[in-house]
Formats: sequence, structure tokens, C-alpha cells
Amino acid sequence: MPTGDDRIAPRPPVNLHDWEESARRALGRDAFDYVAGGGGDEVTLRDNRAAFARWKVLPRVLRPGSGASLATEILGRPSALPIMVAPFAYQGILDPAGECATASAAAVAGAPMCVSTLANRSLEDIAKATGDGDRIFQLYAQKDEGVNVEMLARAREAGYRAVIVTVDLPPFGSRDRDTRSGFSIPADLGLPNIPPPPGHDGTLTPHDTSFLMNADMGWSDIERIVAEAGLPVVVKGILAPADAVLAAEHGAAGVIVSNHGGRQLDGVPATIDALEPVVQALSGRAEVWVDGGVRRGTDVLAALALGARAILIGRPVAWGLAAAGPAGVEAVLSTLASEFQTALTLGGVASPTEISREMVYPGRGSPA
Repeated sequence: MPTGDDRIAPRPPVNLHDWEESARRALGRDAFDYVAGGGGDEVTLRDNRAAFARWKVLPRVLRPGSGASLATEILGRPSALPIMVAPFAYQGILDPAGECATASAAAVAGAPMCVSTLANRSLEDIAKATGDGDRIFQLYAQKDEGVNVEMLARAREAGYRAVIVTVDLPPFGSRDRDTRSGFSIPADLGLPNIPPPPGHDGTLTPHDTSFLMNADMGWSDIERIVAEAGLPVVVKGILAPADAVLAAEHGAAGVIVSNHGGRQLDGVPATIDALEPVVQALSGRAEVWVDGGVRRGTDVLAALALGARAILIGRPVAWGLAAAGPAGVEAVLSTLASEFQTALTLGGVASPTEISREMVYPGRGSPA
């Protein structure tokens, strides 16, 4: 007979929701809320997830074949998965190895790794941890253009294959959970990818970063980054179709439909709801990725059916990293990939390239 302790012992995570609960147990309340929280009243944070539930999958049956392939192309290069690790900062809060732990696990799972400017490990160390895996550098443009040039050069030399430019920060959104808890990033978590400005002694602290970022970016800055990067540039933080078109016109190879995980301006559209209008406005002129709220393989299918080439996940990766280090990250990515493969097979398609718009419809409507 099981003992009382056996009956209440946590069970191993079986889905991404379970990994969140594992991370809740592993982290202090303030650190968990820092990762989990959103801006303002967290309306957008909740709607990112709820919006996926409004989309229904319409499977096709009795189609020959089995063992759906998950392979696709991202920015013209083969990728084992249409699932990417979103760039998120300060991973040293979650695991001592920080982004290096995430990168090694992402490479094993076959998911491209996107690395934040605000990483706690250097671009070079993360590149080594990634090995032959795909890696992408996410740039928070700095006021000092020389710093941007230096970071882009380091990314090229370290084998990063694209640059994401985030355009929906600064300023930082109002994050009430952090204000209530008094949470702050530990000062000993350095930011090795941003050179300290002249006259600054020691390692940059998180507090310093808000004064260093360029808060006055315009489309001419995107053109300058495209010219300097020597790599495809993807603009992150797009919700308006008109801005997606402007990104393409100013040289971007892709856009990411993103509301920063609901952490910036509250009350903006859920990303899955904003996705299709952006895809339609671009008409193939640039690749479209999407993040925010993906928790199931059917969410990946829905996003691809609405026109995304790839999806990015952030918080679920953070939960895996906090709960079990690299093994947790690999488990999160493998679980989502397995669910996506099941969704493809039961949906009646053999690969991401066969997914069509007719496979999904709004839950309040009916199949076309």
C-alpha cells in the first residue's frame, strides 16, 4: 500500500502546464512571479493563452502515411522543428549555467536557440554550448551605435545565423507583481554582451540597461541594422499589419508577431489573433513567426495554419530550466514536438509544409 507521502509526492511532468507547477515549487515566489507575470492587469497575458483555445482544428481522415516529419525551413535553411526558443533575459536566475544550459538542451531537441542581449552568459560561450545547433542573436539596440556594431560583429563571428531586433521595449511595461514583491534581478548576474560605457566601473547591472537602450528608434535604425548585420534581420514586436509591411520595406527578412509575452503594453491583441492579418498584409514579402501563449502541439498547428513559419516559446522553457536544468528544457521541447507530431498525424498531414488554412476555424464559427 502507498504511504501518505507517496500519495502526495509530485508526479513527473507530462505536459507544459505540469512543468510550470514544477517551476513554481522550485523557485521562490518573487522569482516565479517575475517570469510568470505580465504588464498591468495582465489582460493580454491571459488572452494570449485563451485566444488559442478559441481556434479549432478540422482534421482530415483516412489519408495514407504515418510518422509525420516535423522538418521545415526557417529563413531558407533547414530546421528540424518549427519550434524555437524565444529570447528571454537573465536565465541565470533559473539555473547557474543560464543560457548555456538552455542552448545545449535546445540543440539536442533540434530547436533553434534565440539569445537575448541581456543574457547572463557571453555570446561566445552560448555558441559553444549550442554546438552545431542553430542560434539567433536578439538585439536590444543601444544608444551607442558602436556598441551595436560590436555586438553584431561578435554574433557573426560566433556563428549566429540571424538577428532579431526587438522594437517594443524600452520603456519597460508596468509589472505590478514585481512592484508588490520588491523583486529585483540579483546584481551579481552580469551582462557580458553589453560593454560598459566609458567611465563605468565593473559589470553592468540590470538597472544600468534601461539608460543604455535606444528609446528613440525609427525605421531608419532598422535599415542601418540590416546594412550592418550581414545576417537576415527579423523585427520582433509587430502587431499592426502596417508595421509588418514597413519592416519588409526597410529590409527585414521576417517579423515576429509578439506582444512581449504580455509583459509590455496591456490590452493589446493576443498574438494568435493578430497573426493572420499580418500574414495577409505581407503577402510573402517576409517570413512571419509568432510567440505568446503556445502550450500544446495543437497551438503550433493552429499558428502554422494561420500563416506562421515558426513559433517561439519562452516561459515553458524557463519552467523546464528552473525545475530540472538542461534536462527540463529538453523535456519541454521534446514534449511539445511530440504533441505537434500527434496533431499533424491526427490532422491528416505529413509535415508542416502540408498544413493549410482550411485546417483551423474560429471556435464560435463553423468549418468552411
